[in-house]
Amino acid sequence: MTGLVGALGEAWSELRHHKLRVLLSLIGIAVSVGALTAVVALSEYQRQQMTEQSDQSGGRPATVSITANRTDGAPMDWEAFDAHVDRVAERYSFSHLTRIVDPVQLQVQTPEQVRPVMARLVDPAYAVIHRSPLLEGRWFDESDAELLAPPVVISEALWDVYGRPALGAGFTLSLQGDVAGSYPVVGVTPRQYLGDEEKRLTLMYDSYAARRDALPSDAMVAWEVWAPEDGVAEVGPALAADLRAGQDEAVQITVTRTDWASRPDAQTSMAAFELVTGGIAGLVLLLGGLGLVNIQLVAMRQRIREIGVRRSFGATQGRIFTSVLLESVVATAVAGVIGIAIAVAVLRAPFVMEMFSGLQDIPPFPVRAAVTGLVAAVAIGALAGFIPALMAVRSNVIDALRF
Repeated sequence: MTGLVGALGEAWSELRHHKLRVLLSLIGIAVSVGALTAVVALSEYQRQQMTEQSDQSGGRPATVSITANRTDGAPMDWEAFDAHVDRVAERYSFSHLTRIVDPVQLQVQTPEQVRPVMARLVDPAYAVIHRSPLLEGRWFDESDAELLAPPVVISEALWDVYGRPALGAGFTLSLQGDVAGSYPVVGVTPRQYLGDEEKRLTLMYDSYAARRDALPSDAMVAWEVWAPEDGVAEVGPALAADLRAGQDEAVQITVTRTDWASRPDAQTSMAAFELVTGGIAGLVLLLGGLGLVNIQLVAMRQRIREIGVRRSFGATQGRIFTSVLLESVVATAVAGVIGIAIAVAVLRAPFVMEMFSGLQDIPPFPVRAAVTGLVAAVAIGALAGFIPALMAVRSNVIDALRF
């Protein structure tokens, strides 16, 4: 232990003595490690962004979808089947369950005319399961079902039709037909892509059911539950068997996973993404390491006489090798810390965070990125210092003193 501390102290003193050379080494390595750390961190942010976008379409892992239909052509008793799903779901204690009815056409009074607008009926848990983003306002909660004027959530394109009025200041939609009434707007969903002009509203299932005795005949009805990911393989078949129990033979029930993690290509895509970003980071670090090797080799040729003097005073080959190697390692470790600090500062800058402003769960700066950067800095320092250290050990004492 004492020998290691002494070797580190000697390496640090050599770094202080050769300040200009060390500075040149630090610049190259600090930039390389900073770039490596930034690439790894950005890959984590990008991974979170991809995950949330996938959750919005298929639900969080593990989302299980339940659908039913009759094969004999008779109408489906959705109210009875809904009660059956509730009874079965209670046995499994699912944290979130939502009904989804889509599409439902409603007549909406706009400033110009009464126009048909496609609607979707859901429960409050839908927004949690699908990470539904909001541009303004809020999503539904359980207490909204008790309101005499049930709230709605509309798309940004429909909000534009009304001139984007402030929410909570008396902005309501006037619906016509069987569900006629005033519906306060509590939330606005953003456009899903550039040029998205779909005018759509979302209404609570119970609010619609309280005003109509039956669902539209052409509507697609589904139930979604958020099941534990580690046990969904066993829950799925058991849930399907329980739902089919006691049902008419003409009722066909399907239980499937809809989340992105259930697709065979999902993990492959994530692995490919990690491979690409890792390859870029490795190339950046390799270029920085090559620059350090060149600087160390030139510096070692200038220090041959110094090495000869140390050998003549009794320094062993192991001591010389360790000293030169640790000098490079200490330099790159310091450079690595500086590079990581720069990467953290840059990635926390407002202009960078704006790129990921749509994330609901913005991850903290990944520790994995910092550890990877520091380990890579030490590793590249060891590799870059090995050749110069080997050159110093193999140098002849007499020739070195004559140099």
